[in-house]
Amino acid sequence: MNSESDQQPSGPAGAREPAPDPEGVPPRPGPQGDISPEEVREHLRRRAIFLRELAEARELRRRVTPHRSRRARIHAALRRRTFRIN
Repeated sequence: MNSESDQQPSGPAGAREPAPDPEGVPPRPGPQGDISPEEVREHLRRRAIFLRELAEARELRRRVTPHRSRRARIHAALRRRTFRIN
């Protein structure tokens, strides 16, 4: 007869052994692995550009559709007032 302990993995609950590395694939560097300072600066520069463009797009969307955003603000305010206590 098999008991429950025979079927449970040893160690912490739900812990698994890591999968074997695939053959012929070079290992990927970790978060702080073989990244040069130049690559870090380039990554941060590209991220800053992306965030700047994202903020610009949001601002443009807010300006281009003022009627819709104004209506959404009014409806949100009405919903907040509806569920206010006191």
